[in-house]
Amino acid sequence: MINNTLARRYAKALVQIGSEGGLIDRFRDELTAIERVFSANAGLKAVFANPAYTAEQKKEIMKDLIAKSQCSELVGNFLLLLVDKNRVAFLDQIVHTYETLADEQSGIIRPIIKTAFALDAGQVASIQSALEKKSGKKVIPQVTVDQSLLGGVVTQIGDTAFDSSVKTQLKRIQDILQKG
Repeated sequence: MINNTLARRYAKALVQIGSEGGLIDRFRDELTAIERVFSANAGLKAVFANPAYTAEQKKEIMKDLIAKSQCSELVGNFLLLLVDKNRVAFLDQIVHTYETLADEQSGIIRPIIKTAFALDAGQVASIQSALEKKSGKKVIPQVTVDQSLLGGVVTQIGDTAFDSSVKTQLKRIQDILQKG
């Protein structure tokens, strides 16, 4: 719980800075790139967690990462602040929280759409348009295929799921028939 609060505090501060300069998307890209480097390299994570490395050594490593990733000065300073405060271990949570807060700030939702079969571009565009009309926000869908659904669509937006799959409809019919 404390980690989520901590991640939210850092992410919120960066979203506010990004929104003032119109840099929310750029910050998202830069943070995601750095987070990918950490995710792909367990040794790098271990270095920042290892107390045998001094703060200055960790800062130099982070400076190299910032330079190689060509991060903006603001994101670079943010990452160095994480090193100073010994918060690099929370980078993945901070980035995830940043993405969520940035989407809220920008009026974007990213629904997960599960279907039994692959959808063509027209079908995805139709679902996207309907969701944009319903929510009043920009929709960036993530479409996945789940063959266990048999047919239909399950749309998950945050904590809310809209299930119109054949599997669920058959389950409802079964429940009705069993209850009499």
